This record gives sequence, structure tokens and C-alpha cells, in this order.
Amino acid sequence: MPVEYHKEGRIAIITINFPEVLNALSPQALIELTDVLISFRDDPQLWVGIITGAGEKAFCTGMNLKTAQPDGQGASNTRPEGTLVRGLELWKPLIAAVNGYAFGGGLEIALACDIRIASENASFGLTEVTLGLIPGWGGTQRLPRLIPFGKAAELILMGKRIDANEAYNLNLVNKVVPLKDLMTTAKEWAVQICDSAPLSVRAAKEALYRGQDMALADGLRLETELWGKVMASKDFAEGWKAFLEKRKPVYRGE
Repeated sequence: MPVEYHKEGRIAIITINFPEVLNALSPQALIELTDVLISFRDDPQLWVGIITGAGEKAFCTGMNLKTAQPDGQGASNTRPEGTLVRGLELWKPLIAAVNGYAFGGGLEIALACDIRIASENASFGLTEVTLGLIPGWGGTQRLPRLIPFGKAAELILMGKRIDANEAYNLNLVNKVVPLKDLMTTAKEWAVQICDSAPLSVRAAKEALYRGQDMALADGLRLETELWGKVMASKDFAEGWKAFLEKRKPVYRGE
């Protein structure tokens, strides 16, 4: 299977499984990845997702150019509205566990996640200009929102690659760990997210992302709207009761 999907409690683990081509994605594999993410989104038992790549060399190296047509039609057909990199509304948190190369569309997939944890052997780059392309899965828009604009321009316009330490120093990744500890760390972070009320986590994510494109006053109104919704939830009642009773809350996503 080009995309593996399994569940560990409240956590979904999604693995891009094309190690023989450094986990480059064919158009069909991108569709399969999207289908898996929709299944994760719609499963009430799953609260956090982790995306990683099979093997030790690569997270994902973007589109498999052997499957794309020279006129670009093969690649463009893989970017309909509704993929992770463009259009899919997904308020459940996603962690990218970046093991090895994250180039082109692979980095763009990581950028579409909320948290990025990298192995020490990871490297990053939006290398499309060296192939006569531009980043087409959101890289020109997400990268300069995450790191300093001038540095984003350097990486994109030069097709430059950076290692895990430089990515960390740029705040491109949240943490760098030895390869052997990568999935353990990603799962630990996912479990910590699962300790909080899932509706609150999703509302907080929605406020973060939607608020980026709003004036402050509009963002504050959005925050107030979402705050009111979670205040009315059973999970908030449980969290408040657990706080008063000095015990760990038992959240159900209700």
C-alpha cells in the first residue's frame, strides 16, 4: 500500500510508503493520502494524526516526476480542492514526523501539518525552481508565514536545502531528535494533546488558522464565537468538575 494507516488509541498514524522512490507520491497515492485524511477527520474516536515516511532516508520528496506529464497536467490533476495542501478543512491536529528528506511537495505536506518534529538526519527544501517549476502545494504561501520572509525567499528562489538544525533555528521545525526517537517523541506529543479536551483543541486550531487572515477585531470575534461553543460543551463541564475535584478529566469529545 502506498499509504499505510493504522490507529493507536486516539492517534492515527499515516505512513507514506514508497521508500524505493524516497516516498515520492504518484497522483494516485496523493488521492489515497487524501482519502486517509478524510477518514481520520471523520472518525470521532481519533483526535490527533501523525504523518511520516517509510524507511530512514525520506519523509517525502514530493511528486514522483515519472508519473507527471511534461506539460504539468499529471501534477496539476493531483491538486484538486480538498487535499491536505489545499482546501481540506481539518481541525484535528496533525504532527509531521520528518525522517530524512522533505523536499518539494514533501516539505509542503509537512508545512500543512501543525507541528513538525525532525530526525537529526532530516533535510528540507523547496527545490521546484531547479526543475523549472514553482512550489505548487502551498509552499510559497505557508513558508513565509512560518519563517522570516527573506529566508523563505532565499530557500524558494534558490531551491536551497537546509539541515535539521538550521530548520530548527528558523522555527521551521519544533524539535530535533535522534532518528531512533522520532516516532516515540511524536507519539508522546500526540498523547499530550489527547490529554486535553478535543473540541477545545480543534477550536483553538481553527482560531489560529482562520485568524491569520483576519483583522484583529474580526479575529477576536471569531475567538469569542468559538469560546462560546466550547463553553457549552460537556467536555468543559467535565474539565471544570475535574479541576474542582482535583482529578484528571475524562474527555469524550462532546
